[in-house]
Amino acid sequence: MALDTVSRPLSLARKGDKGVVSHVHATGEAGHDLERRLLEMGFVEGAKVEVLHEGLIGRDPIAVRVDDMRVALRRREAGFISIEPQAA
Repeated sequence: MALDTVSRPLSLARKGDKGVVSHVHATGEAGHDLERRLLEMGFVEGAKVEVLHEGLIGRDPIAVRVDDMRVALRRREAGFISIEPQAA
């Protein structure tokens, strides 16, 4: 990721990319439940994230370090998490 202050979806991040969660906002019918689940997993504003691994088929799912925890999620779900890129 290029160094800038523009928030972008975590779903666009590649292996090794780092950032800080700026906000989580899920939409649609199941949006409220998904947003709550993501927050419970630690994707809260200010949490540090790093993409650790990408799946072989379509780069899905991804493994992400959220502060001191490792979480696997689909890129579709990661699209609801906005991050501000940080230096690697």
